[in-house]
Amino acid sequence: MSDEHSTRRILIVEDEPKLANLVGDYLKAASFETQIVDDGRDVIDAVKAQMPDLILLDLMLPGRDGFDICRELRSFSEVPIVMMTARVEEIDRLVGLELGADDYICKPFSPREVVARVKAILRRTQRSATSPASESTEAVAPTGLQIDEARYTASFGGKPLDLTPVEFRLLKTLAAAPGRVFSRDRLLDNLYTDHRVVTDRTVDSHIKNLRRKLDQASPDQELIRSIYGVGYKLEL
Repeated sequence: MSDEHSTRRILIVEDEPKLANLVGDYLKAASFETQIVDDGRDVIDAVKAQMPDLILLDLMLPGRDGFDICRELRSFSEVPIVMMTARVEEIDRLVGLELGADDYICKPFSPREVVARVKAILRRTQRSATSPASESTEAVAPTGLQIDEARYTASFGGKPLDLTPVEFRLLKTLAAAPGRVFSRDRLLDNLYTDHRVVTDRTVDSHIKNLRRKLDQASPDQELIRSIYGVGYKLEL
């Protein structure tokens, strides 16, 4: 077995011991190191003591819920976060992504699906980290859209856009070819690599959040347009 992931460390935040141990066993079999935290109040200290490469974060935890934990994590870290939840209401999914989670997975799930999701997200983050940096990482469009890849920040018309990492990658993809229509599948290729476990609805949720933030910066312009049956394009 390849030791490609032997140094990658996954923090499992889950208060159901059987589920946490089952997921941990599958991740260990895939050569990941794991740590389990079962109380929401202990998560931040665990992360600060030893920063993991990815966090599997349950929403319903004793002491502190996953939404609150995710919000605080994003105040000091860009570590990938996958939310695990049995609450399938759409608002929970949207709020979770809005707070800065990179993805979500609904219970009940297959441990193999979790491992596939973890591998996909880490492959993507590794590619981003190893991409050669240019002398200037800031792209400026004539219309005033500014994208700073080094800082993972963007602004429009001088107004900062408070984007999650996934929203930033989505905007960067659309802005690379203004006016070009990107299918949902093509957008997924730039956000995630595992098409079996990420759906079109995930892209639609991110588009909705990204549109809202662009509208706040430029309420008189519809910058992202839906092309029925095809996908989305950015009009600058």
